[in-house]
Amino acid sequence: MDSLPRHIGVIMDGNGRWAKLRGLKRIEGHRRGAERAKDIIRVSLDIGIEVLTLYAFSIENWQRPDDEVSTLMELLEVYLSTELIDLIQEGIRFRVIGNKEKLPEQIQHIINRAEELTKDNNKLTLVLALSYSGRDEILRAIRRLLSSGVRPEEISESTFENHLDTAGLPPVDLIIRTSGEMRISNFLLWQGAYAELYFTETLWPDFTKDEFLLAIQDYQRRERRFGTVLST
Repeated sequence: MDSLPRHIGVIMDGNGRWAKLRGLKRIEGHRRGAERAKDIIRVSLDIGIEVLTLYAFSIENWQRPDDEVSTLMELLEVYLSTELIDLIQEGIRFRVIGNKEKLPEQIQHIINRAEELTKDNNKLTLVLALSYSGRDEILRAIRRLLSSGVRPEEISESTFENHLDTAGLPPVDLIIRTSGEMRISNFLLWQGAYAELYFTETLWPDFTKDEFLLAIQDYQRRERRFGTVLST
């Protein structure tokens, strides 16, 4: 595909509503959503996307009922444990952004192991945003800058970016949000400054690879200016 976005971010919204519409428990929506994520990872790998960032669990999500949070953590642990071998064999590099210290220790251990074992893979970088918020990431980056002794006059955009969770990754070209909500909800605030946005009414568990490809085709038809005026 011509002019592919290098980096796609996805706000995977609508799992709970999908389950409610079917008279199911919310966790069933999350399970179906995890399966859908695997499909989107697969097509991203197949067509040559460089980086795919999935917004899986925000810092605000910690405020959900304890039983739902516990079940989500269990689902995450199972997913990471069972999918790790495939990630390695498929050449996918795995990375997590967010305030990982808030996650259960066992999940932190699995994340660290997955990141280490896949660090040399180069076909697709799969980024999971876990316990993540853009504002929190920016604050943590500022703290890193201060603790490293960087002087104010030495701070540039590139210096600051090197202290973000996404250090070394390209800016986000396209952000997709499912479920009809038209906001970015604290997702990649710095990295997505010039990202193209694609909103769809489709709930995440129903978001097929065909619609994912339609979102990319929509992106390819757009004229990106990055704040400048294109010459005629």
